[in-house]
Amino acid sequence: MTVSLFRPRRLLLLASALTLALPALAANTSLLNVSYDVSREFYKDYNAAFAAHWKKTKGDTLTLNQSHGGSSKQARSVADGLEADVITMNQANDIDILFERGRLIPQDWAKRLPDNAAPTTSISVILVRKGNPKNIRGWTDLGRQGVSVIIPNPKTSGNGRYTYLAAWGAGIKAGVSPQAARALVERIFANVPVLDGGGRAATTTFAQRQLGDALVTFESEVPLIEREFGGGYEVIYPERTILAENPVSVVDKVVDRRGTRLVAENYLKWLWSDEGQTIAAKHHLRPRNAKVLAAYAKDFPKVQTFTVDEVFGGWTKAQKEHFDDGGVYDQIIARKPGR
Repeated sequence: MTVSLFRPRRLLLLASALTLALPALAANTSLLNVSYDVSREFYKDYNAAFAAHWKKTKGDTLTLNQSHGGSSKQARSVADGLEADVITMNQANDIDILFERGRLIPQDWAKRLPDNAAPTTSISVILVRKGNPKNIRGWTDLGRQGVSVIIPNPKTSGNGRYTYLAAWGAGIKAGVSPQAARALVERIFANVPVLDGGGRAATTTFAQRQLGDALVTFESEVPLIEREFGGGYEVIYPERTILAENPVSVVDKVVDRRGTRLVAENYLKWLWSDEGQTIAAKHHLRPRNAKVLAAYAKDFPKVQTFTVDEVFGGWTKAQKEHFDDGGVYDQIIARKPGR
């Protein structure tokens, strides 16, 4: 009988190949989502749900990490090298800088997903103390003498920029002149005792440190404040307010280097799924899905909204005119009493 001297070697090579392949199949893939300040609770629940979905459908285990802070500071960190697989912000210009400062993403990143890559929205509202002792009903009241307003810094916070544009834009939509709209914003920021770096820090200043008569924040933040600090507040919905759109993108250079593009793209696409939209609605983010929005209609009062595109010509123009160094906001702050 002739015995092949090569068969054991072939079996050994095959066994070795399978052994090498097994760790890859069982690998624990990780993603980092760099996001804005007040989205942490939403993404904590969303991450758990998506990881379970991915495990069930793909058989892979995911570790999903979160990083939160003032939106502009977060975006600059990614532009400066923080290894984010995905970035999830509350305004487009904080994603645009990843193209502008290093070509980390393509210029047309917003066209890759539905709704200009914004799966959810929110609106700017005013939170006042129980009983509304200063009788605050809208943006104009925030500019009254004797009213103290807590707003995060528009130079570092998307929440702060939306507040500034909400007050200005509401005036324009009501028919006042640009000069009158600017004057109102000047009066409001003259009433701001401290400019925190992000929305969550501003919440702490208002609710824990008990500073201010009013806090301007996103609608989605209000239930968190009430849960953590009790029900000593009332929500004021101005007659007109701004629609905050929450865009998302993979960070192309990072996912291609790390080999995480497939899971990162699916992580973002799942935000538009019925389950993803429902999780958003439960966290008081306004879903794009009409069916889900209808199911949670009682949580989202109908108000007149306007967009940054509609009133300010888009985020690129608004950023350059109002928030870049030397822009209108800097001019307003330079005129603030005590500076």
